[in-house]
Amino acid sequence: MLKLYNTMSRKVEDFRPGKRGVVKIFTCGPSIYRRPHIGNYRTFMYEDLLVKYLEYLGYRVDRAIPLTDIEDKTILEAIKKNKKIEELTRGIEKIFISEARSLAIRLPEKTQRSSECVPCAVSLIKDLLGKGYAYRYGRDIFFDPLKFKDFGKLFRLDKSRWPKKKVRFRRDTYHGNRWNLGDFILWHGYREGDIKWWDTEIGRGRPSWNIQDPSVIIQHLGTEIDINCGGIDNLYRHHDYNIAIIEAHSGGTFANYYMHGAHLVAEGKTMSKSRGNIIYPEDVYSWGRKPHELRFFLFYRHYRKKLNFTREAFSESCARADAFRTLARKLIRRPKIASGPGFGARGLIREISREFESGMNDDLNAGAAFDGIFNIMRRLEESAAGMSRTDVRELAGILQKIDSVFGIVF
Repeated sequence: MLKLYNTMSRKVEDFRPGKRGVVKIFTCGPSIYRRPHIGNYRTFMYEDLLVKYLEYLGYRVDRAIPLTDIEDKTILEAIKKNKKIEELTRGIEKIFISEARSLAIRLPEKTQRSSECVPCAVSLIKDLLGKGYAYRYGRDIFFDPLKFKDFGKLFRLDKSRWPKKKVRFRRDTYHGNRWNLGDFILWHGYREGDIKWWDTEIGRGRPSWNIQDPSVIIQHLGTEIDINCGGIDNLYRHHDYNIAIIEAHSGGTFANYYMHGAHLVAEGKTMSKSRGNIIYPEDVYSWGRKPHELRFFLFYRHYRKKLNFTREAFSESCARADAFRTLARKLIRRPKIASGPGFGARGLIREISREFESGMNDDLNAGAAFDGIFNIMRRLEESAAGMSRTDVRELAGILQKIDSVFGIVF
């Protein structure tokens, strides 16, 4: 049985979807005012493995991912570059889709721009106003977390430090991993000079970043899903905001499992413009490296462990991925054909699936699964018995099925 680490319970749990045979997943997407770097793609990578492994197990996966195209940072970047918001974000969106495709990250059909969910956001805010969770303050609309009984339950927020005086946080996002102890914004009321707004039932303005993911989720998946995924930084504010908004609206449980991936750092340091150490996929490709090599590097280390990108570590990882790829192709294209039935090889071949599933069922431990398969493949290569033609066909089928998840061989 697949076991996943659930951030809500802080335990590894057996995975059981709410509806038999179907899994609903929401994964945070990129903010498309700037291009994603390889750290962002590490998060998208473990989510890609999760979706593909669930499909390997026979589930139908219904997944949504937003492209955040309307927030404070997007507006500031458009003004800075003297571009229309649509011009700025469409260009980044194309880069994201192209790079995701190069890395064999399969994006869902429900890749939704946040700006396309404004009617849902307005409807949701109206409901929260009616239920008393949200309120108007001047032109803006805020959410009062203290009205929601379990606010901060994912992070396990200590609310004893909550200020007695009312505090409001109007910006979409705040730098760093910090908690804003106060009310958070849902709707930016129009102000003179604003370059983006909508005329709606709740007034002229635009939805805040905090309401956008809940709007995409409700519009495409409903109010109850199985798994909510993202990076570890989403534990600060963002995912608890989503929970509060959706559960205040529905009165039910939003997600049964929460998964969070650890960061990728470069040479031991967080990637940032000020350090000049941001690495993009095209940088890696310019070094003569292939997309499948970067894909492997991003998923080999367990998704909940921090990954340190160094040129040396990456080169070693590339060598390992290419050795695996070469051996897999050799075994099915230029096999050592046995003169007899090849029973010894057959046992090893059937171990491959078991080894793969054992590793992946252990909270998506793709590295352990890879190492176990590689060891069996080496034993197959060294086997004096060789393989029958039936064995070769069976091996090819197994490796192709496994590579529907790994994406590094075929």
